[in-house]
Amino acid sequence: MTDAITYCENHPTRETGLRCNRCDKLICPSCAVSMATGYRCKQCIREQGKVFNTAKSYDYALALVVSIVLSLIGYLIVTMTGFFFFIFFISPAAGKVIASVVQNVTKRRRSKALFRTAVAGILIGGLGPALLLALLGLDLYGLLQSVIYSGMAAFTAYYSLTGFSLK
Repeated sequence: MTDAITYCENHPTRETGLRCNRCDKLICPSCAVSMATGYRCKQCIREQGKVFNTAKSYDYALALVVSIVLSLIGYLIVTMTGFFFFIFFISPAAGKVIASVVQNVTKRRRSKALFRTAVAGILIGGLGPALLLALLGLDLYGLLQSVIYSGMAAFTAYYSLTGFSLK
């Protein structure tokens, strides 16, 4: 009994015996994506990614506006305390609060672009006023505070939104 020669469905001239472990499609090594449980075709990988991207188009605007406003409030709190040392306590807390509010406003829908939009809003809200004052030559110390606050808040918010936690 002779085995029939099989060819990749995407590249009909390439012989293969490899199959996608999800849809059973014949794939060559260049079409295969290695997973912990075997190989998958690129189409199945794309479909699997769509399951995790649940954000609606209006979620991006909501996340941006909410994160800008809350980050601006956090920045104002940082500058009103007057103590440089408190930035290191207030910033991560602000990032966590902003992430939580963004999750609630977007009804916990997810996508990488949504998380990046929220981070952009944090940076705009935290850096915007300080950059304006620095450009006018009024407050370079405030710019330093703003950079530290925005960076720490954005970092904390991003990892809170993506589900990463330090334990």
